[in-house]
Amino acid sequence: MENMIGIRNLTKRYGKKRGVEDVSFEVQKGEIFGFIGPNGAGKSTTIRSMLGFIRFDSGSISILGMDAVKDHEKILEKVGYMPSEALFYPGMKVSEVIRYAADVRGKDCGQEAAKLCERLEVDTSKKIRELSLGNRKKVSIVCAMQHRPELFIFDEPTGGLDPLVQNTFFELIKEYVKEGATCLLSTHILPEVRKHCDRAAIMREGHLIKTDTVENLIRSTAKSVKVTVDGRTEEYMYNGDLNDLIGELSKRHLENLSITDPSLEDMFMHFYEGGKEKS
Repeated sequence: MENMIGIRNLTKRYGKKRGVEDVSFEVQKGEIFGFIGPNGAGKSTTIRSMLGFIRFDSGSISILGMDAVKDHEKILEKVGYMPSEALFYPGMKVSEVIRYAADVRGKDCGQEAAKLCERLEVDTSKKIRELSLGNRKKVSIVCAMQHRPELFIFDEPTGGLDPLVQNTFFELIKEYVKEGATCLLSTHILPEVRKHCDRAAIMREGHLIKTDTVENLIRSTAKSVKVTVDGRTEEYMYNGDLNDLIGELSKRHLENLSITDPSLEDMFMHFYEGGKEKS
């Protein structure tokens, strides 16, 4: 498989503050790759290093077969990037912002932009200052997608979007990927990764903990159990066969039972129990 992103031993420090340490992973052509971690895990630092927005201390980064440092400008021509915060000139109209983003790239993206605005229900006549967070996010999505890049890099893209728009957003990603694009999705929302991604890398406290298929990551994670018996509620993580658990619980006088997937934080704790894992 062709690698669209190749990161080797990436290290970036901010003095005494944590950055990222010895991070290595690859993203293959045609993947929707999840980059998972809580806020402050090092995801944005990694992405900014990839795009040449900050200088990293050591390691190497290859994007689309090019060196992230030497070929910075060429890479940006072929990448659609959406930052976690959608910031635009507040006095500009939405239509002006979208056209400006296309003009910066020297491309006529009018037809694709119109399609995206229709799908996402973007009101192009409003000024940026009049928009809610969710609507600014939609404008950011259009700006990142309208030039039909080879590689999408989204940093916490769905915050502020209502569920229907989120569904449309992921539909669009899958359509572009089907046509040959690749996507890196950075998020702290585990269900998004489970539902939409092929593989994922897990970050915590600046370190990459594990990279695997989403199916394997989920399989290796315990379930969160909350059970109420005789007025007492117990909560714990269960890592065995659910059929055995149900069999044991059925012998008790249950008042309430909840078995759910663990939170992202609980999943991280599961991976840390045996020390840091890498693959």
